[in-house]
Amino acid sequence: MQSRKWAVAPVTITLIVIQVLVYLAMSLSGGSTNTAVLIRFGALSPQLLAAGQWWRLITPVFIHIGFTHLLINSLTLYFIGMYIEQLFGHWRMVVLYFGSAVTGNLLSAYCLHGGLSAGASTAIFGLFGAFLMLGESFRDNQALRLLSRQFLILVVLNIVTDLLIPGIDLAGHLGGLIGGFLIAYLVGAPRLGRVAPMKRILSAIVLVVGVLGLFWEVS
Repeated sequence: MQSRKWAVAPVTITLIVIQVLVYLAMSLSGGSTNTAVLIRFGALSPQLLAAGQWWRLITPVFIHIGFTHLLINSLTLYFIGMYIEQLFGHWRMVVLYFGSAVTGNLLSAYCLHGGLSAGASTAIFGLFGAFLMLGESFRDNQALRLLSRQFLILVVLNIVTDLLIPGIDLAGHLGGLIGGFLIAYLVGAPRLGRVAPMKRILSAIVLVVGVLGLFWEVS
């Protein structure tokens, strides 16, 4: 069973393995809640980002602050990643995941102003956004529409939670969600059907303008 899951979703499994290994390395280096360790391993810092450390738009997705943070994100990534990787394909999963990480962490850096942020949730919300795109683009697929509605409810509940609980990176989540939604139009889902060219063009324009605008503001 495990070997079959690896064959179906190798990207998802690999991402989870990497973030677990990073967590173990951080624990051995002083703890995953230690500020100095977080910075050393690549947590998002708006000041360091503005100083030219742009790789911090990617590295935070592998870093988690505490075991509970790691566990929740790993379980969420496992379930949503399995769906997305099978529906979009392996390389599209990679593009969606890391593209959403960039948009999420850019918006987070723009709104954060200070402090640190880390976690795979920016990219995971991007996968939620990709699923919402599928529900919008392939409305004739009843099973897909039902799943998309369920994920939409989950997204809304998460955003409400973000608003009520201090310390959660709402901007990062929203940035990842919007980024994943737009990127999904660009990469398409050939296994399900064609995406209207106009939707792909409009998504590309909005994505490029948004990313460049955030780059300008953050730098």
